[in-house]
Amino acid sequence: MLVSDDLLLYYQRCDRRAFLDVFGDSGDRDPLDDFLLKLRQDSRCHRQEVLAQYDYHRPHWSGDDWYGATQATLELMEQGVESIYRGVLSAPWLPGVHLLSKPDLLVRHPGSSQFGDWIYVPHDIRFGKRPKLDYQIVGAFHGLVLSLLQGVWPDTTELVLRGRKPHAVDFPKRVPEMQQLLYDCIVTLRGSQTPELFLSRQKCNLCHWYSACHQVAESERHLSLIPGVTPSRYDQLQGMGITSLSSLANAPRSQLKMAFGAEAGNQLAQQAMASYEQQPLLRDGAMTHLLASPGNHWLAAPHPAIEIHFDIEAEPDLDLDFLLGALVIDHRHQSQTYYGFMAKNPEEEGRIWQQFLALMESYPDALIFHFCDYEVKTIQRLARLYKTPKYRYQALVNRCVDIHWWVTHSSILPVESYALKPIARWLGFHWRNPQANGAQCICWYNEWLTDQDPKCLEAILEYNEDDCCATYELKTWLYQFLKPYYLGAIGQDLAMKNG
Repeated sequence: MLVSDDLLLYYQRCDRRAFLDVFGDSGDRDPLDDFLLKLRQDSRCHRQEVLAQYDYHRPHWSGDDWYGATQATLELMEQGVESIYRGVLSAPWLPGVHLLSKPDLLVRHPGSSQFGDWIYVPHDIRFGKRPKLDYQIVGAFHGLVLSLLQGVWPDTTELVLRGRKPHAVDFPKRVPEMQQLLYDCIVTLRGSQTPELFLSRQKCNLCHWYSACHQVAESERHLSLIPGVTPSRYDQLQGMGITSLSSLANAPRSQLKMAFGAEAGNQLAQQAMASYEQQPLLRDGAMTHLLASPGNHWLAAPHPAIEIHFDIEAEPDLDLDFLLGALVIDHRHQSQTYYGFMAKNPEEEGRIWQQFLALMESYPDALIFHFCDYEVKTIQRLARLYKTPKYRYQALVNRCVDIHWWVTHSSILPVESYALKPIARWLGFHWRNPQANGAQCICWYNEWLTDQDPKCLEAILEYNEDDCCATYELKTWLYQFLKPYYLGAIGQDLAMKNG
């Protein structure tokens, strides 16, 4: 059995992924999407910037001959070269287990090893800005394999991060953790059972086994598809004998409240019922909360003559909001018009901000609907950056209505996630490009900056318009869903006041 640093890295994140990487059918893997390719390209650029600081040697080897690569690396280590790029370290460990480590750099330090009066210290070049635990565990793994070859442990592994000083891995703390994970990984790989899945939207969406695992989860109506079922809660539910959506939906609410607390248990019970019956529910206590909300005017007011739906595309690495999109719905004339204010280069951000501001001010009474709070934060950021008087941008902020806040505080929906796409698709809305998303737009925009292909901008505008339309569809549904409850609550409140 060959256990590599990459395998151990992914085992920490998901034991099922590590197992499938070794034994799964490669035909079931998702193709690499553009965003993941962009991340890899950005990582390569960061690596090249770091490598420019070193006078390094590179061992000569080809293909998957990791044994030959190890011999070529050892030859350079025996020569005592200053640093080695893309060295390969492999060594037997337990009976039947071979370890394979590929640190980005091996840097010579003073010391004593089987090579002479020097030792090598691994350096891992990571595109991330934080010394994540899984990076540190892999760093400890590099130390273990290196110690088997040079006869002495290095003091640490250096994590070379983006925009930060190198981080020295604390070996006394991380090596025992690494060894336990390594043993667990070997036991898993020697087992005959594929580890149980747990679908986590944030952790799993870039994994090449995501579609295959999601298909299994859907067929089983797996509990990990239920919002609010975290890994720790899933383990608790298993211990309570609740192993299916049906059993969760029919579990006594008092049992769930006792296990998870009154609020979380109540919410989990409602979410399970909505998912099981595939019907939306009014969240318990929603009307009391919403009646007291100062932003409920959009429910109380008559249907507006004009409403605006606002969505942004941004490139975080450039600190740039490159597209401000607005869908203007004119109910008087039964028309809708999309405005996409696009910065064709970073210097045009100020121009599109002024264009957007002018459009919003041309409809001074229209409410501005958006999904999540990023749009409001962006209005405030751009206003500060381009020195917009407070009275102008505050007037916009006062008209903003966060539909995501209203959905999550008022209703329980039979969806896997309360992001815009799952909710809108449940409503029957479809994006014209099913593969498009915010990450893909970042790739298209960077491609535009490099190649000036107008098709990239066209794809971004189409996607943003669809996002605005999806927000409109969701707002319309939510208004129709909540209005009867809202009017009933107001009537009941007035009746009580009138005694």
